[in-house]
Amino acid sequence: MGFFALVVALRFAMDGTIKIGILFSCTGPYGSIGRDCRDGAALAFAEASEMAGKGISFEPVYTDPEGEPRAYLEQARAMLRDGCRLIIGTITSLARKEVIPLIEKHDGLLWYICPYEGFEANESVIYTGACPNQHLMPLFEHLLPRQGRRVYLIGANYVWGWEMNRIARDLLRDAGGEVVGERYLPIEETDVDRLIADIRSRRPDFILNNMIGPSSHAFLRAYKALGDADPAFRPEVRPVVSCDLTEAEIGEIGLGLSTGHLSAASYFGTLATPENERFRARATTAFGAERRLSSFVEGAYVAAHMLMDAVRSVGTDEPSAVREAVHTRLFETPHGPMRIDPRTNHAALPFHLGRIRDDGNFDIIASRPAMAADPYMTAPREGSRSSLRVVS
Repeated sequence: MGFFALVVALRFAMDGTIKIGILFSCTGPYGSIGRDCRDGAALAFAEASEMAGKGISFEPVYTDPEGEPRAYLEQARAMLRDGCRLIIGTITSLARKEVIPLIEKHDGLLWYICPYEGFEANESVIYTGACPNQHLMPLFEHLLPRQGRRVYLIGANYVWGWEMNRIARDLLRDAGGEVVGERYLPIEETDVDRLIADIRSRRPDFILNNMIGPSSHAFLRAYKALGDADPAFRPEVRPVVSCDLTEAEIGEIGLGLSTGHLSAASYFGTLATPENERFRARATTAFGAERRLSSFVEGAYVAAHMLMDAVRSVGTDEPSAVREAVHTRLFETPHGPMRIDPRTNHAALPFHLGRIRDDGNFDIIASRPAMAADPYMTAPREGSRSSLRVVS
């Protein structure tokens, strides 16, 4: 055992408390997402504290990198040095890729809960967010036959936007579709006039929005104004569809300004299951009845409980033991039973397609049961289309 691991083991042996890192940007350009992630994890730890008795207890260590990639790295390093071998966190793929080498170096385990672009599987990461065969592929399988195959692609100017639009181009090519335009904006860019003008001139069947934060919010507000001026761009005619837009951001856009547009997710707060009813009741007690619940709240809540259950089952926070425990268990979650594939460290997840309501929640209009993650998209693309259940 190395000195670093020995210090952690001795600390645990002395007081029975395991520190867990919570690494989310709660301020900065995508702070609303980070606050949902932080709050979901905090709810899980509060529940664990209420049930705590003798034996292992958990101490969450919260930090806020404020959306700065370098700060993610510095704060992750500080967590690891402080004894946090298990970290739930990062939001963007840029931040995740920044901290993974550090997690590997110190024999840690990162829990990544956000939807992402795939083409990654790492022994030091548990992926509980959806990858493209769980969000973009079923989205296109549902939308292309109904909405049309002329698509305008917009994205954040980093790996998420680039890779999601690359995959979208491939899917459209295979489906006989057409990319009628493609543009990228920095996350904090809010000047979208030229983008709106180009979309108006090209008249796509729908827009795939892979932007996040201020640029996405500004675009949706401007597109609402375009739809008010020209009925051909109302959401029922030419919708904007996303794989990362959730209840977390609707308030920042402005209630009513994104109504009617579509988003894919593994969870929406309106999911009508007994498990989610119980989760909503707990969240209402913690956050108040007005709180909209996103896949980020639920994802962090699930990851924290999953992590703690695995640690309790093996009696240690040693990452390889925790990882093995995660691989052998079925976890009950608000979105349904969930397993982690030991081959990829990815979760099997359901697909839901939601339409934004005036109140900032989503009506679920199509669903598919949990499907195994295929992060490298190696499976045939035809197999599961018939399993998509259209709700309305």
